[in-house]
Amino acid sequence: MVFNPGNLPYWIFLGTGLVLFVVSISAGGEDALEGDPEVGFFTELLFGWLGIGSVPFVLLLAADLSLWGLLGWVANVVLGVPEGAMSGLVFVTSGAAGVLLGGAIARPIGKIFFASFSEDASSDRLIGCLGTVSASQIPRLESGKVGQKVGQVDLIDPAKNLVTVNAVIPNDARVVPQRGDRVIAIEQCDDFFVVIADDSIDRDRWLGTLRES
Repeated sequence: MVFNPGNLPYWIFLGTGLVLFVVSISAGGEDALEGDPEVGFFTELLFGWLGIGSVPFVLLLAADLSLWGLLGWVANVVLGVPEGAMSGLVFVTSGAAGVLLGGAIARPIGKIFFASFSEDASSDRLIGCLGTVSASQIPRLESGKVGQKVGQVDLIDPAKNLVTVNAVIPNDARVVPQRGDRVIAIEQCDDFFVVIADDSIDRDRWLGTLRES
């Protein structure tokens, strides 16, 4: 069953992926495959999940092919090497799963082996980054009070990593971001970030302050 000829494509994918891992690591990594700078935020979020622009392209391809081969082979073993339409379904499904999971596998490997992809995804690197509110809403900053209430925001850092952080809005913010709203990180505090709503008067005021300074 394991060495059934029906498993040959998956053995080829797995073997090619492993070879590409060796090539990529030996060469010190290739340039990342850049996404279109004009794409929308949610497309950029998808690119970040897939690893496009955040890991070396050869490493990403190695992870995708290795997972495609491994998942397809496992499915064939479990299902008894199906034929016909079921075989095609296994091929397509394992390929899609490999691509979706490849970025999650390639990112930590890239951070281990390639310094250019191992930057810290925290601190002031997130200032100016866009994100979406994942909590019901973002509370205001309660200066000097114990037990500051915070919301949560999913930010996209410069390396296109998805980073979840605690967040508040300034006391003088005119717009209170709700779940799903886009925000910008403008300041880092000890345990949270200060954010403001994107495409709002708060953002215009913040940009005006930056220009004046």
